[in-house]
Amino acid sequence: MAATSGTAGSPSRRLLLVEDDRELGGMLVDLFTDEGYTVDLALEGQRGLHLGLSRAYDAMILDRGLPVVDGIDLLRRLRRQAVTVPVLLLTAFGTVADRVAGLDAGAEDYLVKPFEIDELLARVRALHRRNLDQAGLLPVGAGRLDPAAHTVRLPTGEEVTLSGQECRLLHALAIRPRQVHTRASLRQRVFDGASTDAIVDTYVYYLRGKLGPGIVSTVRGVGYRLGEL
Repeated sequence: MAATSGTAGSPSRRLLLVEDDRELGGMLVDLFTDEGYTVDLALEGQRGLHLGLSRAYDAMILDRGLPVVDGIDLLRRLRRQAVTVPVLLLTAFGTVADRVAGLDAGAEDYLVKPFEIDELLARVRALHRRNLDQAGLLPVGAGRLDPAAHTVRLPTGEEVTLSGQECRLLHALAIRPRQVHTRASLRQRVFDGASTDAIVDTYVYYLRGKLGPGIVSTVRGVGYRLGEL
């Protein structure tokens, strides 16, 4: 199960929460929504894995004691699939060995229940900043994409401003430049599971109009991949 909350908007404010306690999960969704995040809630690990692999996030909060797929296993699977989103493990397991296991599995941070709300918010803000720092300027052909500013700097030095959706689409292509992305995967990751592939084709058209026809390459029968300016 997943519940999406919050305001639609910037690709830099998206959070995945995997927590099997419905009451706590609902409270955290409300909390982070009030902080300006768009939150997806998964109540078990398998659903969390699906969301983590199919959608783009800026931070993830994973409970460790999850049904179906536990938090450590979920984290390892995400890292094996080259998902580099910063992760905070939120858990009742608080021994030094537990913390070491979580960090060695690929978590950036570890917070033990019960926790202070202000501390959790501060730690997630730190993960968010880390994700922006890691994102940096992504190469797009001979140009550079600035995901935070929604701009592409062309080789000539000119800057082209993108809409939020255009930026999210180009960012999804640029972080995996050699991968061919199906329309279905882009619908899930960029357009919140829109019901038709036409939205992907429309925004590819917009990007080509702003940055040139070569910016997105069509792979017939499969989908799209990053092209060249």
